[in-house]
Amino acid sequence: MSKPTTPRPPRSNGQGRPDRKGGPKGPRGGKPGGGPRGRDGSADRAPAAPLSARAGALRLLNGVLGEDPRLLSELREAPWLGRLSPPDRARAQRLTTETLRQLERCDRLLEKHLTKAPPLPILNILRLGTWELAAGGAAHGVVNDWVTEAARAAGRANMKGLVNAVLRKVAAEAEDEWPKLRAPRLPDWLREPLSLAYGHEKIRAFETAHAAGAPLDLTVKDPASAEHWAKELGATLLPTGSLRLADGGQVSALPGYAEGAWWVQDAAAALPARLLGDLTGKTALDLCAAPGGKTMQLAAAGARVTALDLSETRLARVQENLSRTGLSAGIRAGDALEQTGAYDVILLDAPCSATGTIRRHPDLPQARDGDEIGELIELQSAMLDHALTLLAPGGRLVFCTCSLIPDEGECQVEEALERHPGLSVIAPESPGLEPAWITEEGGVRTTPDLWPDLGGMDGFYMAVLRKAD
Repeated sequence: MSKPTTPRPPRSNGQGRPDRKGGPKGPRGGKPGGGPRGRDGSADRAPAAPLSARAGALRLLNGVLGEDPRLLSELREAPWLGRLSPPDRARAQRLTTETLRQLERCDRLLEKHLTKAPPLPILNILRLGTWELAAGGAAHGVVNDWVTEAARAAGRANMKGLVNAVLRKVAAEAEDEWPKLRAPRLPDWLREPLSLAYGHEKIRAFETAHAAGAPLDLTVKDPASAEHWAKELGATLLPTGSLRLADGGQVSALPGYAEGAWWVQDAAAALPARLLGDLTGKTALDLCAAPGGKTMQLAAAGARVTALDLSETRLARVQENLSRTGLSAGIRAGDALEQTGAYDVILLDAPCSATGTIRRHPDLPQARDGDEIGELIELQSAMLDHALTLLAPGGRLVFCTCSLIPDEGECQVEEALERHPGLSVIAPESPGLEPAWITEEGGVRTTPDLWPDLGGMDGFYMAVLRKAD
């Protein structure tokens, strides 16, 4: 097994760790508490008048970048967003996501036209308008609509002239200037520790992948039918067995969705379950199971699965996915640290910083600052230790996180091996695994810059652990 080509960062007592609120998954697999909150209350009360897609995008962007930053996954639960028509809701979320993805580029185009920073709602109007113009939006419509939104902003009607003037200047130069701008950099609290782990050149490649966004990946219920569904969907069959569409559009309208032939799952996220090998007839526990992609993989592979998650709401989504695909699993709501029993195989997708998913979630580095990563690392260790008590002698456990931070991956496995005599790492085997992905301790590390010609993949760490007989 090859050793890492870059050093890992030393333990840093939580400094530079992205997630002061527990990440997209909160403690023990649940979501963070509390409903969506707007900076001025607008994000958690119904609007007085119908909203446009652009107005919805502005509210979302204000929510992510305001004084009390929220993830888009939290803001999507706001009642007002549900009152947009489905097309407008989708457009609002896309506008917000793409503006966050290109935030630094937007700001660089804007800075030479601003003598001082305007109030945040107006700055966010300018950012959203800049992204639309850079993406080829018709200048007249984009500028006029955002001027209208500026007029509607509480106490900001006097900013209409500024918005009009700046966006017209941006419209005149965006086509030429946008391609010259570098890929947006990660914020310092995340960039610095990752640079220690991977080196500056590798981080620049991550940032290029983040700026490109992510295609739609699918996991096929029956691997033998992957080529058939690739043809039906016009998808690329990836080396690891997943299908990839450059633009999936409305997922529920795609061939095979209604009959449950596949489900959405990033190619990297599909790897941990595949490392467990033949599961026919084995008892399997999927810890932190929601939204259910790995549960469905285990069930489709012939295991008798128990799916555990802290959130009953998220487990309802697991059950919906199982019903659509015609698969079955026992559903259990509860704390992973309080579970009992014995299982042949366990899959622990532990709560983490989710820093490997920035291609899909560009709000994460903006809404988080790293304050609680130390707590997450402690939780991961406790969950791994307890999961091992649930593993039958000779059983296999996959530990995985969708994090780029080695302390949430490689270091966790190294330290678990020290704490548990008789525990060993099984060499990973699965189609499409490349030797360069294998880490020193025997796990698998994926990063966003892999497969650049195919569209990248999420950052993930995974290792298969075997308990002594």
